[in-house]
Amino acid sequence: MFRKVLVANRGEIAVRVMRACEELNISTVAVYSEADKNGGHVRYADEAYKVGPARAADSYLDHDAVIEAAQKADADAIHPGYGFLAENARFARKVEETDGITWIGPRGDSMEELGEKTKARKTMDAADVPIVPGTTDPVTEVEEVTEFGDEYGYPVAIKAEGGGGGRGMKIVRSEDEAADQLESAKREGEAYFDNDSVYLERYLENPRHVEVQIVADEHGNVRHLGERDCSLQRRHQKVIEEGPSPALSQELREEIGEAARRGVAASDYVNAGTVEFLVEEDTERKAGELLGPETNFYFLEVNTRIQVEHTVTEELTGIDIVKWQIKVADGQELAFSQDDVELDGHAMEFRINAENAAKEFQPATGGKLVTYDPPGGIGVRMDDALRQGDKLVTDYDSMIAKLVVWGSDREECIERSLRALREYDLEGVVTIIPFHRLMLTDEEFVAGTHTTKYLDEQIDRERIAKAQEQWGTETVQADDEDVVEREFTVEVNGKRFEVELEERGGMAIPTGSGGDDRPEQAGPSGGDDAGGGAVAGDGAVTAEMQGTILDVEVEVGDEVAAGDVLLVLEAMKMENDVVADAGGTVSEIAVEEGESVDMGDLLVRLE
Repeated sequence: MFRKVLVANRGEIAVRVMRACEELNISTVAVYSEADKNGGHVRYADEAYKVGPARAADSYLDHDAVIEAAQKADADAIHPGYGFLAENARFARKVEETDGITWIGPRGDSMEELGEKTKARKTMDAADVPIVPGTTDPVTEVEEVTEFGDEYGYPVAIKAEGGGGGRGMKIVRSEDEAADQLESAKREGEAYFDNDSVYLERYLENPRHVEVQIVADEHGNVRHLGERDCSLQRRHQKVIEEGPSPALSQELREEIGEAARRGVAASDYVNAGTVEFLVEEDTERKAGELLGPETNFYFLEVNTRIQVEHTVTEELTGIDIVKWQIKVADGQELAFSQDDVELDGHAMEFRINAENAAKEFQPATGGKLVTYDPPGGIGVRMDDALRQGDKLVTDYDSMIAKLVVWGSDREECIERSLRALREYDLEGVVTIIPFHRLMLTDEEFVAGTHTTKYLDEQIDRERIAKAQEQWGTETVQADDEDVVEREFTVEVNGKRFEVELEERGGMAIPTGSGGDDRPEQAGPSGGDDAGGGAVAGDGAVTAEMQGTILDVEVEVGDEVAAGDVLLVLEAMKMENDVVADAGGTVSEIAVEEGESVDMGDLLVRLE
């Protein structure tokens, strides 16, 4: 077994992996950026190494910096968590080629085979797993899109090969849209995934999103651990996940699970992964009715990593998936058969995000956990890293924690979840807890008849606003605190170390004339009323967070009114509308689609 594991991630998933390591008597190493130097995962780890500044590309995504940290720490394995480098085949290969360090995850070649969508479709098709009608080779010409639409009908989905979560996907509803949407999908694919290859699929109008958890070892054993239903989504981003699916009959459940197991076995895949499917919903189905074995389901994609929602499956099966990731990487054989896997009861996961659901799930741009008292009791699990008094770091994602609730059946799970959400005492940061409480009383969700389109197209948004008003909290910008930094050189057992010491709340070290000549500190950015952009007195609209420009809605010379959308900024896996605070004329556009921006960068200027 490994002696020491470096976790190449941050926040709650880093702590989750470290806890599994602790139970296996493995020492843990954290990496952190400048923004995360006081992060919960840094506190939890046995040791920690800084890998760069706040910008993810220069820290958590820096291949060499992460591997160098592992070597400095004398770690003999790296676990990537999810996100960041977790599905980067090039990084996985670099780790595999580094002497003395094992990659805890699927091999780089397997990531390429199943992570790239056209290759995965070919693999699944060969294994007799149903795939959505579409192309198995990349498309480059508009004529290919229109010919596909003529054969299979519109709408048609154009998808980036490396895409996921709705990014790099464009919907073509008529022949007239084909050229623009093809170019847009290729551009997003290049911007997000460094790969402008795209493919086509028939676009399903009313699907459910059902995924199957897989674990495979290097001895040829492949097990599926049942399914999770992730149909409650906003703009293709999962909000509440549950298992088992409230919509599937036992026959259909077994059919989908076996298809996932069969497809992964055909690919020579090793370690944990998730096979995602789209299941065609019967729009006439009533509460209590289930989808039978005649229902169409189609392979969507494989996530070659641990999923955010793996916790649901762990609560249902009692199997620690992260521990098995580590054991499989160590060469151990799975100790349970497929018949040993049983789903007990019902479980749900609630992403406790620092977002305002009443404002299109707009992420908070800062804040401090003035009060943080999470719920407990039977059947309640918390995966988190933050503690009371911590400041919210918004450079990466908006997740504060994951609340996971188990019940003996779905009804008890919903009742217990409502109790736990009411019990969750969190102040100082706006969250989507009110939205979760609303959904647990929502007729469609409770009946289990919702589809992936429900939140975007059907729900009454006024209900969300009322829930936020009744149960919501507001973001309290963290007060700037005087921090005195001192640098020392210390010697331990003949080895010299450079040490940085921070003193908080004390007197600053005087400089210059000794008077109070320090410049004024910048104030907060204005709470959470902005949608990813801030407006300066000179009409400059600047980015309030690091992200990528998805769409520019205006042109130079356009007249805009207060509230008009200027552009769409993707940050922390969420799309944020940047709106005009006041009317004016667009005099300058400083960015273009696909461009990455940092906090404070100029986006648009109004006169």
